[in-house]
Amino acid sequence: MGDYPFGDRQDFDDANRGFVGTLHDPVIRSEGGVAVWDCDAYDFMSDECPDTADPSLWRQGQLGAKHGLFEVADGIYQVRGLDLSNVTFVEGATGVIVVDPLMTVEPARAALDLYRRYRGERQVSAVVYTDSHADHFGGVRGVTDGAGIPIVAPEGFLDHAVIEYVYAGAATARRAIYMYAPELDRGPAGQIGSGLGMTRSTGELSLIAPTLAITRTGQREVLDGVTFDFQVALGGGMQPVQMNAFLPERRALYLAETAVHTMHNLLTPRGAPVRDARAWAASLAQVTELFGVDSDVLFASHHWPTWGGERIRAYLIDQHDLYAYLHDQTLRMINKGMSALEIAEELRLPPSLEQRWYAHGYYGSTVQNVKAVYQRYLGWFDGNPAHLWEYPPVEAARRYVEYMGGAREVLLRARKSLEDGDLRWVATVVNHVVFADPDNTEARELLATAYERLAHGAENGTWRNFYLTGAEELRGRLKPPVSDSAACDIMPSLTVEQLFEMLAVKIDGPRAWHTEIAIDWTFTDLNASYRLWLTNGVLWHTTSLDGRSPDLSVTLTKPQLVQVLTSGRLDGIAHEGDASAVAGILSVLEPADHQFPIVTP
Repeated sequence: MGDYPFGDRQDFDDANRGFVGTLHDPVIRSEGGVAVWDCDAYDFMSDECPDTADPSLWRQGQLGAKHGLFEVADGIYQVRGLDLSNVTFVEGATGVIVVDPLMTVEPARAALDLYRRYRGERQVSAVVYTDSHADHFGGVRGVTDGAGIPIVAPEGFLDHAVIEYVYAGAATARRAIYMYAPELDRGPAGQIGSGLGMTRSTGELSLIAPTLAITRTGQREVLDGVTFDFQVALGGGMQPVQMNAFLPERRALYLAETAVHTMHNLLTPRGAPVRDARAWAASLAQVTELFGVDSDVLFASHHWPTWGGERIRAYLIDQHDLYAYLHDQTLRMINKGMSALEIAEELRLPPSLEQRWYAHGYYGSTVQNVKAVYQRYLGWFDGNPAHLWEYPPVEAARRYVEYMGGAREVLLRARKSLEDGDLRWVATVVNHVVFADPDNTEARELLATAYERLAHGAENGTWRNFYLTGAEELRGRLKPPVSDSAACDIMPSLTVEQLFEMLAVKIDGPRAWHTEIAIDWTFTDLNASYRLWLTNGVLWHTTSLDGRSPDLSVTLTKPQLVQVLTSGRLDGIAHEGDASAVAGILSVLEPADHQFPIVTP
């Protein structure tokens, strides 16, 4: 840590620049009075770094904890510190354009109110989503109902939102509890941020479907009199669908999450499709060439802006080199026959990048990004046949513990390793004891202690949160997660095909093996018809009605389909045939488990 430039205060100057004001009441509450965000929860971070935190991560948390309305450029304002992400307000000819309206409704509404307190009662004239993660769209109904205004997003936005928040939604949401730790106590020994922001808000998630798609780099759109020149960063950013925007009249470059003040994730620990480091670097090279020379300020959906042409170009070049280096060096080592674990242990960044705070692994990390590059090119298998057909965790753990002489011997040796400071090894071996015997309280506490100490030494915010939350689970103190409201507002925005596919991934195959159902759906508002089949435990749909008689025919609108799928009833909806066919399909759906354990079996 002594080699890092802690005396450099430029980031603190940038994070404070343009401050206008903040909320009168620091606590943002839901309509029911439940706190969904507390701006003052991180006030303790104004103190010196304690021995329970990595000094570099503590510094990042101090910067991220700053909250309020900030002026970025003439007519461009951001509200920061009210959620995991920032919301941007671009003043137009008649109103204000909202870019990336936070993760949930309540903070987005509070941010708009804060903006209006200082800038007047401007109406929202357009909304821009720059990628399909919820922190870029989930608060949209806190700023508008969408009526009569353009909702702009990259092409394919809705498809990728569905993949993450519907198809694998329960698993990623559960793992996100460990990654962002919104339920952990804030404090020097507890949650101090996630590196990308402090944590995520716990309010109501919403979605309004886009009405205007950005399909290509160079596409120019004028929104409420403001010119936006878009770059489609396909594969070259956080998502397969992400876009950046240059506002030429303001000489302002908005980079969504393509470049922020941390190394980002190529594969997020909560789970997502692997991102392409090569394309990410290429996207940064392109945006530097297109807009770098003409930009006076660079800002993003997280962290604080960078001002000045020379600083912006140096920042963009470093960010390009960061992802290109991770990609190229991992491949070099792959082609020497090294495994993902071996590369992750050996690869280090060039010293020049290690000196750049924005290249540090507060959110992503070199260790996990190396493994992501490996996975993208070679998959999970490292070529060793011993790893082709391994036992699942519980079965393997029982055998490991038996081979190692039993739980008592393992714990005796693990305590010695703990005293020696070999925390990684303690976590590895005691994890086997916990999975072999989850009721072993001595093992659970020893593993929790190891996790806690690993957390307090971690520079990466999400690693710290995973370790601390895992310790809470082992000690039986993990709070139940706030109920996931994603499906409630996302479902109406999905296409018919996406709604059917959402059902398909919930079918309990063995329970549905011997059930065969066919339903024809005719949509009067879409002028379209579909047949939905359940056969061999598979739910699938087609637009071809092949002449065979269905069990049920339904004539309805798409909003009524959402009603049918959530209620299971056809009340007031025209239909012919066996109305119980709908219930027959719904009866073989397996509800998602939003509280499954992660560090215990």
